[in-house]
Amino acid sequence: MSLPVRIIGAGLAGSEAAWQCARRGVAVELFEMRPVHSTPAHQTADFAELVCSNSLKSDSPNTAPWLLKEEMHRAGSLLLEIARACAVPAGHALAVDRATFAAKVTETISKEPLISILREEVTQMREDKVTIIASGPLTSDALAAEISRLSPSSDPARAGAPTPHHRLYFYDSISPIVEADSIDMTKVYMAARYDKGTADYINCPMSNEEYDRFYDALLAAQAVEERDWEKLNYFEGCLPIEEIARRGRDTLRFGPMKPVGLKHPQTGQQPWAVVQLRQENLRADSYNLVGFQNHLKFGEQARVLRLIPGLENARFLRYGQIHRNTYINAPTLLSETLQMKEHPRVLFAGQICGVEGYVESIATGLMAGVHAAALVAGDALVPPPRASAFGSLVHYITHADPKKFQPANITFDLLPALEKKVRDRQERHLLQCERALREFDGWVEASGLVATK
Repeated sequence: MSLPVRIIGAGLAGSEAAWQCARRGVAVELFEMRPVHSTPAHQTADFAELVCSNSLKSDSPNTAPWLLKEEMHRAGSLLLEIARACAVPAGHALAVDRATFAAKVTETISKEPLISILREEVTQMREDKVTIIASGPLTSDALAAEISRLSPSSDPARAGAPTPHHRLYFYDSISPIVEADSIDMTKVYMAARYDKGTADYINCPMSNEEYDRFYDALLAAQAVEERDWEKLNYFEGCLPIEEIARRGRDTLRFGPMKPVGLKHPQTGQQPWAVVQLRQENLRADSYNLVGFQNHLKFGEQARVLRLIPGLENARFLRYGQIHRNTYINAPTLLSETLQMKEHPRVLFAGQICGVEGYVESIATGLMAGVHAAALVAGDALVPPPRASAFGSLVHYITHADPKKFQPANITFDLLPALEKKVRDRQERHLLQCERALREFDGWVEASGLVATK
């Protein structure tokens, strides 16, 4: 009998990877350090806990996030199936009740007889065992040091030492959550941008004067860390609102507070700025402030955010916070099958391998699980086709410039261009999606990807 695959981390990527191995008849040892050792951002010991937002992004056909989810569906993703079963209203996006989602993932994984769960921290690696490192962006210091040992510096004098060249990090933030019954519904309106999907978002409209007052208060608010702001290495796709505001008075109005496509249903007027609230759970008793991640002191957050129309008496279930996300320099270390170049029995998946986003993490977990099962079986490992969302995501993290590498979400910019130039963007995206799914289906069929045990 073959040795079990070791999977470190039962987050989104690790849970999906464990399921993919098990459904192919491969035994798994799934390590999760919580609740023995927690992290600065997690609140429970459940698997696949969503720390930041509860959104898995757009579900509109022929968008890049939709394409990635469609490929995951065709490849038999467990977590995507659970996400759809735990969905909450979110217009054209797929959002979930995060507590229900995590509980369901934990229950499903725990009941699988081929998956053994070990609640302990892994601090030492064995390169001779098939291992998937899916410890996430909140990887413990001890494991991060062990990962650095496996990826030594090219400088012999610094071999084994953690270096920015091989182990990187950026700062990430999470958005505040308010109780639903503390929102003044007389000052807000329900709408989805451009009326796409159902009107599931609460919109807090601002006039020019209200926006200026909010902006000035935001810039004057005291941060948790007042010193060394310049040294914080933020991920550009998830900047704190105060960091966005520092770039100019109108930057918020062209970012998380963009009013375009959100006309007031009664007046027909477009506000100067809008703050959107998205339903947090199935009970609809809480909402998160979309794109309002920040690094302000809790008292300052309450003062500033209550300047938003409708939130004057808001009760906060969670304030915005910041945490450090760790990721490896994947272009230097990984092949397109997510294996380490120097240690091919060790694979990476999830945000630690350099992808950003929930869906992207699940997708890499799915691929790592499939590849690990193939390693155990002695089969050839075949990366997904370049034209697919799977393939384009992996191509980016393994071929980007190592000196400028930063985590990425799936976008059409990552997909290869069409051979024939198409000026209409919608038509171009449609053709790219059709090509991606056509080639992806061929890969699934050739690899037996959806075969169950």
